[in-house]
Amino acid sequence: MSPAITTLIILAVVAVFFITEIIPLAVTAMAGAIACGIAGVIPVKTVFSGLSNSTVVLFAGMFVISAAMFHTGLAQLIGTRVVRMVGTGENSLMFGTMIIGALMSSVSSNTGTCAALLPVIVGICSAAKIPAKRQLMPLAFGCGVGGIITLVGTPPNIIATGSLKAAGFQGFGFFEFAWIGIPLTIGTMIYMMLIGKRLLPAGDIVGDIEIDEEAAAEAQAATTDSRKQWLVGLTLLAVVVVMALDIKALPLEVAAVIGALFLVVTKCVSEKNAYAGIDWTTIFLFAGMMPIASAMDKSGAGKLIADLVVGVLGGTPGPLLVTAILFILSCGLTQFMSNTASSALLCPIGISIAQSIGAHPQAVLMAIAVAASCAFATPVGTPPNTLVLGPGQYRFMDYVKCGVPLILVCFVISLAVIPLVWPFFG
Repeated sequence: MSPAITTLIILAVVAVFFITEIIPLAVTAMAGAIACGIAGVIPVKTVFSGLSNSTVVLFAGMFVISAAMFHTGLAQLIGTRVVRMVGTGENSLMFGTMIIGALMSSVSSNTGTCAALLPVIVGICSAAKIPAKRQLMPLAFGCGVGGIITLVGTPPNIIATGSLKAAGFQGFGFFEFAWIGIPLTIGTMIYMMLIGKRLLPAGDIVGDIEIDEEAAAEAQAATTDSRKQWLVGLTLLAVVVVMALDIKALPLEVAAVIGALFLVVTKCVSEKNAYAGIDWTTIFLFAGMMPIASAMDKSGAGKLIADLVVGVLGGTPGPLLVTAILFILSCGLTQFMSNTASSALLCPIGISIAQSIGAHPQAVLMAIAVAASCAFATPVGTPPNTLVLGPGQYRFMDYVKCGVPLILVCFVISLAVIPLVWPFFG
């Protein structure tokens, strides 16, 4: 059996386990990497090379900084003040909810942001006699789309950049994602305030709504030490500025780790909470998929898939058509599986397809990463969607009714903006 076929079999098994989640995602990814090593597709000594990848270090550093935001109460403080400042009218409250959710998610965990803001929104809705289910889904969508704005806002962005670098191409810059992230965020907010709100369930006003345990725990874990809040805020600002300046002597991962270490040393976040704040599933999933991506490249499996896709599309498909198809595939997968997993699965394939038609891969990978964050159609597509399911008393079809049109909006915006910012040729 050729190395390419062996790799494709391993990839197919990994994809099945990703979709079904019969075993944990991280275990699946690492097992796939080990299988590639044992099968001789890649050197055995490189099986765990993903754990030393600079992208993994960047993940870890930003997870710790994000944890400090929530454990010092900074995230909750910002959210409360902004949301209360905009008022309690349905549209104004929705605007405040989504804008603060998006902005905070652009530099921190969208799950943590949603968990921190959820009790705030429920409380304000109760006091203003507004059904919470009219505001909680917009909160989840705002947190989901806001992560697209920066490199560290959501794992798919970092995975796309890491995949480009691993293939020998230039990665995306820290704020480069804002070219598409900001239009998508604006489009999402306009859609929700004009159309989406008409598709949300009406609901009754509930004074004592049951809040998700994870969200409540996030809120209760916060301290109110203003000195620590200032330290965390300034540290985050410093890290973001350094990343945005793209200082060669201070790479992104180094800036993130310095910021994380500073917050631990100054006790803005305890060592225990720093470890707990790291999403180890994301870390090991990414670390496991990097060797698999390498195996696809070295074995020729990626080229096989690319040739098959190109053949099905007629032999000489336009890059915009390829981008559209990969967007749909990535978006479809992310409705039922981790966005980290779907982007890690598709990015190497996207690079191979782009190369096979002679196009720059940046646009294709940007589409894959963006689509992986458009998990609006199911309650399991992304953690924020799941967090608001119980408190908002939503049904599965509520997400479908409101989320599918939003995905179409994001699809149109993406296909209009991405080729302009990241040309296929030239």
